[in-house]
Amino acid sequence: MSTAELLKGAAELFPDEVVTQAHVRHFDLPFGAGRFALITLDNGFDHTKPTTFGPASLANLDTAVDQVEKEAAAGEIVGVGVTGKPFVFAVGADLKGVELVKEHKDALASGKGGHEVFKRLAALTVPTFAYYNGAAMGGGVEVGLHCEYRTVSKAIAAFSLPEVFLGLVPGWGGCTLLPNLIGADKAVSVIIENSLNQNKQLKGQQVFDLGIADALFEGADFLEQSLLWTAQVLKGDIAVERPAIDRGEAWDQAVAKGRFIADSKVHGAAPAAYRALDIIAAAKNGDLQQGYDAEDKALADLVMSGELRAGIYAFNLVQKRGKRPAGAPDKNLARPVTKVGVVGAGLMASQLALLFLRRLEVPVVLTDIDQERVDKGVGYVHAEIEKLLGKGRINQDKANRLKALVTGVLDKAEGFADADFIIEAVFEEIGVKQQVFAEVEAVAPAHAILATNTSSLSVSEMASKLKNPERVVGFHFFNPVAILPLLEIVRGEQTDDASLATAFAVAKKLKKTAVLVKDAPAFVVNRILTRFLGEIQNVIDEGTPVEVAEKAVTPLGLPMSPLVLLELVGPAIGLHVSETLNRAFPDRFTVSPNLAAVVKAGKRGFYVYDSGKPELDPEVAALLKQGDTVLTEEQVRERVLDAVAQEIGLMLDEGVVAEAQDIDLCLITGAGWPFHLGGITPYLDREGVSERVNGKQFLAPGVASVPA
Repeated sequence: MSTAELLKGAAELFPDEVVTQAHVRHFDLPFGAGRFALITLDNGFDHTKPTTFGPASLANLDTAVDQVEKEAAAGEIVGVGVTGKPFVFAVGADLKGVELVKEHKDALASGKGGHEVFKRLAALTVPTFAYYNGAAMGGGVEVGLHCEYRTVSKAIAAFSLPEVFLGLVPGWGGCTLLPNLIGADKAVSVIIENSLNQNKQLKGQQVFDLGIADALFEGADFLEQSLLWTAQVLKGDIAVERPAIDRGEAWDQAVAKGRFIADSKVHGAAPAAYRALDIIAAAKNGDLQQGYDAEDKALADLVMSGELRAGIYAFNLVQKRGKRPAGAPDKNLARPVTKVGVVGAGLMASQLALLFLRRLEVPVVLTDIDQERVDKGVGYVHAEIEKLLGKGRINQDKANRLKALVTGVLDKAEGFADADFIIEAVFEEIGVKQQVFAEVEAVAPAHAILATNTSSLSVSEMASKLKNPERVVGFHFFNPVAILPLLEIVRGEQTDDASLATAFAVAKKLKKTAVLVKDAPAFVVNRILTRFLGEIQNVIDEGTPVEVAEKAVTPLGLPMSPLVLLELVGPAIGLHVSETLNRAFPDRFTVSPNLAAVVKAGKRGFYVYDSGKPELDPEVAALLKQGDTVLTEEQVRERVLDAVAQEIGLMLDEGVVAEAQDIDLCLITGAGWPFHLGGITPYLDREGVSERVNGKQFLAPGVASVPA
């Protein structure tokens, strides 16, 4: 079957969501280098729709290769280049098409289709060049790897092979070509380590430094400079030299490093990283076709897996649902925010002040109970700005401007009289927060939004004693504020649409993923995590050894074990939230006496790290009082997952969020829950837990699974 026939058949099965064109233009290169063909990948100049490769798009590229192949054979051109539309090179496979694949043979065809087109580009009889002018991911990176030479723009902020992050492998040459270009160690960093580090992106300079690109040029005249460089290469004035690849022990060590990274991130629970590493290991012999065949097989197997469907589901949640929050009011109701007030000057409040300052670039004023605390809070913000300056992320003028915008006062009337948005981050006790809001309401303008960063308390109760409770809204951030994207926006019983719309508008400017949440105890993330951690604590209290309880949930591939997570949250905070939920739902949420003892003893967690790895603190072990009921890992896991499934079912029945998708979006962006799980509900559905506990699945067939 020809490449064209292969792609035509694939296009009939799963058509492209947006079709990419491949336009061929011709240039007479400078210095008399000759006539040159440039293929530009372009799906239109709407930058909200990045250039992707589905079967129809690959067919268009195949047609362009047909043309330049004939021109090269006729001696009409001296070389061929590939580039993208302004600011976008190409971001890889059309995931919408992948979602539609129902059979293994069709998945295999999709992998082969990309390989066949890219291999034709590599086989041209004239030198080939890739000009990475903008965002390049996945297949976009891989099409360039099939070229003989590559240039990259300094302006690129997003360059990656993100497939492992989603549950795939770089299946159009990435696993095979990249280690053969830059060595196994660097390739493992790009394919495995960066992917599993929340899909870390490379910038143009890093792409060049790694040796992926042969030349680096400024973004303003990138294509012009690339063509000048191309002419010099073709004339022989520039010789591109690449270091020899170490195919000895260093290659094996790199693969071993990759397996260690994968184990530490997914704990064997997701297959993609390991399949990619197998291909990289085999690529040591330099047999490209063997590597391509292995990529096709791995790609097809993974496309038909639940993990991949969950990964695509998670990707769509973050990229689509996260940017268009369900239930958000009309954005035209939002009021402008020209000044922000922060009640409190502790670490959390100071982090919030810094975030508002950097994103909104409006005056931010902190208050607290004494000048020392106020000065410390302002000092923290100033120090963080200095760090940004030192890293070159802002210039001196901007640093000076930002510092001038942040102030601290003791008098709320002085600080908040003209503030439009005031957020409190004080002690988590309802009486304290009610008092703070009463004081703020007395001095703030009538239009000002009063926001609370409470993690578990009732927003409605907090507002109940105010004259204007309709302007109170929950604005729950997750720590560390600068890193975790989630912002739970909580609508109190009397919160009006204008206040809510303003909260969502501010969240967007803060570049946060906002999810609308009903005013229910602990909202979403903390409620689920507390039920999850509570069951772990329960089985420990009843007699199961700590290490058994911890290892029980390893198959989920969570970013950290339950008790390490508790340490990150803080045992005292965990205890407080469990007490809050115990008061609301005493039949399901317990208060662990062992956790209470740990908090009373002032311990920061269950573990010590003297040996470099977590080990149960002997002082904590001495505090633990356990029963005599010992469960196996399987029994613990079943009990924990049943509890989580029950809680999610109840939350959906209560209308805490609009749909199960919002539960998953919250866990992914607020708790670092793995993409390969799709959050939690696809995993519960796939493992049969949802049916066992609730009598039905959370998601419809095909939403995060292979279509029926």
